[in-house]
Amino acid sequence: MNIAVLGAGAWGTAVACAAAARHAVLLYARDEAQCAAMRADRENRRYLPGVSLPDQVGLTSSFGAALHHARGGLLIIATPTDALRGILQACRAEGRLPPVVWLCKGFERASGRLAHEIVLEEIGDHESAGPLSGPSFAQEVARGLPTALAAAGPAGFCRLVTDALHGGALRIYSTDDVVGVEVGGAVKNVLAIATGICDALELGLNARAALITRGLAEMTRLGCALGGRPDTFMGLTGVGDLILTATGDLSRNRRVGLELGRGATKDEAVGRLGHVAEGVHSAHAVRGRARAAGVEMPITEAVCAVLDGLLSPPQALDRLLAREPKREAVQR
Repeated sequence: MNIAVLGAGAWGTAVACAAAARHAVLLYARDEAQCAAMRADRENRRYLPGVSLPDQVGLTSSFGAALHHARGGLLIIATPTDALRGILQACRAEGRLPPVVWLCKGFERASGRLAHEIVLEEIGDHESAGPLSGPSFAQEVARGLPTALAAAGPAGFCRLVTDALHGGALRIYSTDDVVGVEVGGAVKNVLAIATGICDALELGLNARAALITRGLAEMTRLGCALGGRPDTFMGLTGVGDLILTATGDLSRNRRVGLELGRGATKDEAVGRLGHVAEGVHSAHAVRGRARAAGVEMPITEAVCAVLDGLLSPPQALDRLLAREPKREAVQR
């Protein structure tokens, strides 16, 4: 199958490398200088250093060429959530689209929309489209280490994605709960910032476990309020992705939290990271959707306050610890 990957960041490059084991893959980078450097080095030194690009991965800075390559195959969009709308508008201008997979995990800052809501607004009710998500660091996927992901959408679409990508060290599961998958992928990034702050303050493993568990409760409450199913949050795209992102040293969002907990401002933390951290971009949108739905998310509220400089990390901790005790309830 012909597969085009739009976006030559770390995750797009990693997925291109994994798919190239069985398919003809064309990786699109909008920056011709980056594209030329990757052709010359056979490596994405900016975003995925140390990983050699397989010979089966072609490179282009031509958007039209990438879409042409995907016709009759699969189009994978590997941009941050805030870039998704523009990419979809450009795709729509090129005519009829092949099956579309998106990899982003977040809410759009300007609108508060999840990715599937942006897709519906820009290209309508595409009969074969959905997210691919789950606990996955780009470096490990590119190196061929075992990884499990979930495709979400109609049954035929999930079969297509599974047939295309399942094999070797990459396992693909499927679900029809698009909302649950996307909420899990978005909210876990915000919660990873919180756990990074927790670790920087040296609050201990007990506190980290409590924070992750209560964060999962927040995620589930919001997801169910927006139409997701509670069981989804106990799977790969819920608790699985949350544990990885909140505890793994490769997590960008956790690294932002570590910097904040050590006294950095949001701009300083993001600048030192040098990459997009979706949790920084999504935190306020998560809070906005939660407030609109009447869902209580105190950890998310605390992260937003720290990002905005309204509270220091110790002050945010004190506010969380001062909350009244409640009965632990499981969402049903």
